[in-house]
This record gives sequence, C-alpha cells and structure tokens, in this order.
Amino acid sequence: MFSWLARMASACWKPVRRYARMNKDDINDVDSMLGDSLLWCRDLEKHSLGEFSFAVVQANEVIEDHSQVETGQNATFVGVYDGHGGPEASRFIRDHLFLHLVRLAQENGTMSEDVLRSAFSATEDGFLGLVRRTWGIKPLIAAIGSCCLVGVIWRGTLYVANLGDSRAVIGSLGRSNKIIAEQLTRDHNASMEEVRQELRSRHPDDSHVVVMKQGVWRIKGIIQVGSYFSGYLLL
Repeated sequence: MFSWLARMASACWKPVRRYARMNKDDINDVDSMLGDSLLWCRDLEKHSLGEFSFAVVQANEVIEDHSQVETGQNATFVGVYDGHGGPEASRFIRDHLFLHLVRLAQENGTMSEDVLRSAFSATEDGFLGLVRRTWGIKPLIAAIGSCCLVGVIWRGTLYVANLGDSRAVIGSLGRSNKIIAEQLTRDHNASMEEVRQELRSRHPDDSHVVVMKQGVWRIKGIIQVGSYFSGYLLL
C-alpha cells in the first residue's frame, strides 16, 4: 500500500516539465529586459494547470531574491524567497526546499500541511547547519536570512505556506468583470503586536529580541521580519 502511495506522489511531480528561476541570466529575449537591466520578465508559458508568467523589479545590482516554478503532471510548485543581508539564505532555500518537499510527499504518499511544515523545518535546519559550519571563516553568514513564500497546487487543491512578510494574493472576477484581490497569507512582521508577543514568549531571556528603532519595531533592532516556525530569522 505504501509503495503505491509513494508512486502516486512521485507521479505528481515527474516528469518535471518546466523549471523557472527568477534570474535575468535565463532571459534570452532582449525585449524582455524592458530597456532596464533591473527590470525584466518572462512571458506567459503553458504548464499542466494553465499558464504562468513573472515580472521582476530588481532592487539591487547584486540580487538577494530567488524564485522557482516547478510543474509536473498533477502538481505545480511556486516559491518566492525574499533574501536580506545577502543571497546565501534565499539561494539555499531555492536549492533545497523543493527537494525536501518531494521527498516528504513521496514518503507520505500525499501533500498536506504537515508535509509543507516538515519541508520548511528541514530546509531551515539545513541552513542553520551550514551557518554553524562556516561562520568561523565567514561570520557575516550569521546575519543573512530570507522570507519564504510557497504555493503548491496538488491534484486541484491549493496549499500556501509563508514565513516572513511576502504575500500571496489570489485574483478572481467579481461583478462587472472587475478583478477582486484576496490576500491568502498572514504577514510575520515585528510591527504586529501578536508577532512581538510570539517572539518574546519564545525568547524570555532576551530583553532586546524586539526593539523600537527610529519609530519602527525591529527584531534585535535590525530587521522587521519575524517567524512563527523558528525564533528569529536573523541569527
């Protein structure tokens, strides 16, 4: 029974027909650069559940953010990783989160909230291990983090997972064919009282886990992004 479920889970992802990372090096069409090296896009492309496209306004010359789109016969995965302090964390998530998700989906024979949560935790544990191994020669890696926003369509069901303050928004047609936008995720940001209370409860011995700086609540006085899955994203 388990082997049948594992094959079913595997079939949802294999073959992976399309793979897209938000990297301007992948854009071959000069017209897609829109005349600005920091503004680029990919036109609509078909996949198993419809079409997708993306557009990016790159804030810095050295891009800290990464994304990916994975599609198979019965599943689609979209990830957005908003890095801060450097590209290492967002790149690590891009290279490992989806692989953990596929492995766990195969082991469980399906997709679920627990599978998504476990994939996030495994990815975070892996990055923390990398930090512990390398901070002696590269101490700044301990000050690097990333938001992580994931959407998975699995056999017609949409799953959304979020750490940080990136947002997933779904659009639908309302009356008079007007597009109605609905936010699907909840922000994890130190400007929110519930996030500050969560951080304080997880770190009762750290009186500076959240600090007001220049009129803005920040974790350790540095960043605003918080997380319910871990302590604070900035080590």
